Amino acid sequence: MQLQVIQKKIYELRGQKVMLDFDLAELYEVETRVLKQAVKRNLDIFPDDFMFELTRDEWKLLTSQFVMFEKGQGKGKYPKYLPFAFTEHGVTMLANTLKVKLLLFS
Repeated sequence: MQLQVIQKKIYELRGQKVMLDFDLAELYEVETRVLKQAVKRNLDIFPDDFMFELTRDEWKLLTSQFVMFEKGQGKGKYPKYLPFAFTEHGVTMLANTLKVKLLLFS
């Protein structure tokens, strides 16, 4: 992915710069559900300052401000599962977690 494309996928939420799970799944070339499963299996290594789940109000605010959710994201009032938001440290931890998971299951 080009740097400009990645920069457009960085948002500010709760006073932190974050990336959302479905954007990171695209970046790491995995399905969003696989990414979420890896995170849920390793919640102990994702403290609150690494990752958090968006609230319905945060999701509503994001989807009302941006048209970027055309790939099936945001259909209906809310998605079945609200996205996870990852801080810079969380993105690094996620990359390490997915690398391990992908090597184990490839």
